[in-house]
Amino acid sequence: MPLTDLLEKNFRLQESQKKALKKIGLKTIEDLLYHFPTRYGDTSEMKNISSLVAGENVVIFGKISGLKTGKAFIKRTPISEGYIEDETGRIKAIWFHQPYIAKMIHEGALVRVEGKVSERKEVLGMMNPKIETMTKIPTGVGDSLFGEEGEAHSLYPVYPESQGVTTNWLYHAVQKVFKEGVLDNLIDPIPEYILKTYNLPTLATALVWIHAPLKREHALSARKRFAFEEVFFIQLQKKKDRLLWQKEPSFVIEKTPAEIEQFVKRFPFTATDAQRKAIDNIMTDFRSGHAMSRLLEGDVGSGKTAVAASTAYSIITSRPKGQDFGNLQTAYMAPTEILAKQHFESFIQYFTYLGINIGLITGKECRKFPSKTNPKEWTHISKPQLLKWVENGEIPILIGTHALIQKSVKFKHLAYVIIDEQHRFGTAQRQKLAQKEGINPHLLSMTATPIPRTLALTIYGDLDLTLLDQMPTGRKPIITEIVLPGERENTYDKIKKELEAGRQAYVICPRIDVPDPAKEMAVIAKSVTEEAERLERDIFKNYKIGILHSKMLPADKEYVMQEFKDGKIHILVATSVVEVGVNVPNATVIIIEGAERFGLAQLHQLRGRVIRSNNQAYCYVFADSKTQKTVDRLKAFKNSSNGFELAEYDLKLRGPGELSGNKQWGISDIGMEALRNIKMVEAARAEAEYLLSQDDTLAQFPLLTAKLAQRKTDAIHFE
Repeated sequence: MPLTDLLEKNFRLQESQKKALKKIGLKTIEDLLYHFPTRYGDTSEMKNISSLVAGENVVIFGKISGLKTGKAFIKRTPISEGYIEDETGRIKAIWFHQPYIAKMIHEGALVRVEGKVSERKEVLGMMNPKIETMTKIPTGVGDSLFGEEGEAHSLYPVYPESQGVTTNWLYHAVQKVFKEGVLDNLIDPIPEYILKTYNLPTLATALVWIHAPLKREHALSARKRFAFEEVFFIQLQKKKDRLLWQKEPSFVIEKTPAEIEQFVKRFPFTATDAQRKAIDNIMTDFRSGHAMSRLLEGDVGSGKTAVAASTAYSIITSRPKGQDFGNLQTAYMAPTEILAKQHFESFIQYFTYLGINIGLITGKECRKFPSKTNPKEWTHISKPQLLKWVENGEIPILIGTHALIQKSVKFKHLAYVIIDEQHRFGTAQRQKLAQKEGINPHLLSMTATPIPRTLALTIYGDLDLTLLDQMPTGRKPIITEIVLPGERENTYDKIKKELEAGRQAYVICPRIDVPDPAKEMAVIAKSVTEEAERLERDIFKNYKIGILHSKMLPADKEYVMQEFKDGKIHILVATSVVEVGVNVPNATVIIIEGAERFGLAQLHQLRGRVIRSNNQAYCYVFADSKTQKTVDRLKAFKNSSNGFELAEYDLKLRGPGELSGNKQWGISDIGMEALRNIKMVEAARAEAEYLLSQDDTLAQFPLLTAKLAQRKTDAIHFE
């Protein structure tokens, strides 16, 4: 049974199971083996039905009886209902919107039921619990839930599952693969000396321990191994890419500090020490003769664009080698059309006095500054004309969206690539732009996303890191207030005073549409559509309210943001889609509904939307939950203005799963576990550096090379 075999070749699958396996990303035998349990239950701690207490989450085992379909008394919702019983008693269970359960499970079946115990009229019950049929019921300590009689362990894995593929099915499927002897043919790609150094189990042992641990220590040891493995391979690939990048020659930019200072003095503000240090770091890289690869990380409003402009100035005022005419070129890529246009306008302000051409290219239009008819304005031009001027070197600065990496976009002397909000572009996209020309340009990636140090060391292992940890002088700290239920009216009065003074406001909601209250698992939270209607009807009757969310067409989103920027919309009700948005200096108030549903770093980014001017800004955090954990998190948010500190706090308090590793950073949940352990990340980093220092081709380790090649077929994307 090769690891590359398809599951449907080795298992008899129903159509519903094929769909479920596809949904959770399981296609091959290897996918199945690397589909790890999220946690482990213990049959020695199982509950008898007679000992259940209302409000607790439990797992019970028993027989099911009296299963039938019906309609709920209110709303006539279709339901299944029945009784779970063991030797100590029985409890009623009801499943809303799941009439199929009564048809799928036969009378008297042995079942495992997991859910919350509720109480109504002093009678206990369970609403919408998870249920699956079993072949055997454990009777106490030492009994195995899944294996043969006489096995000495009581732990059972609980897997991420989907309707049609249960934990029970997944466990048995893995055991079948083990019995086919797959483990006997596995070759561990991690060198033996590394396993011994860090006391890590071999690949075969780790797979057994993670799927069927005899002890919790075995499961922890296996998870440690796979967490280390994932971070190690990411580090190895990043370090290898960096070495290859550094070998490539690049443009040498010889600008004196005095020349750069003349440009910096033109800013309408005083540059911070952090900005000056960042500029110095970049200029040092420019002089090295090798292609720079640097990440500039700073809070919203810390002045990254000014650093980008200052360093771009040194490029566009330099001549191509061997020429006494022309300019080297800069490409600036932004994640959205709105941001691209914003940067286009900013760069016009920075560089007008030089009399150079600046271009803009998006999926919809092309612009050029200056216009022939008005040297103080930009003009629309055709795409072929813009591309012609870029290719012959007449456009020193080209700003754009993904349109920049089209094959038709060709530069004559591309010396500098700036990528804004770097985590929103894939690695492949970044390299595609940076390597369009024969000689590698210098690369500056920028992000306002505060991330923990361990994560930065991992995903940005191929980049030098520069932090902008100061705000421009004159900026007043945002006044942040936590607003609990019952305190809203007073807060709305404060906001009305700001609106009366001509300011604007954001209102952020966790959802787009109104949730269905009949759905047991529905997230009951404020929605953009409903909240906008309520605010317009009941609270802010005299003000124009707009909405913005991810389901809107790009053209509609752009129109709404432009209306807000122009002051025609007074209050913008949106989802977190405005985390990375336009610069609206007049917006001084932000309300964040359901704040407990956002990570601290995300809350901090949202708060940064209103720190675009020297006017006093306000952030009102509306929380529905009063739990101690929520209160502690929001107090930390209120009391800290440092995004990096908040990211570390979130990692510590909420855990790596809350950082949405797979979706945002391209790291699995088990890989994210390593990020709570700085020693593990640094160890993986050190081992990767050591191996590459011995041989940067890794010719001595063909298994590592093969593994890296396999991983590259599924390139990591940063969100």
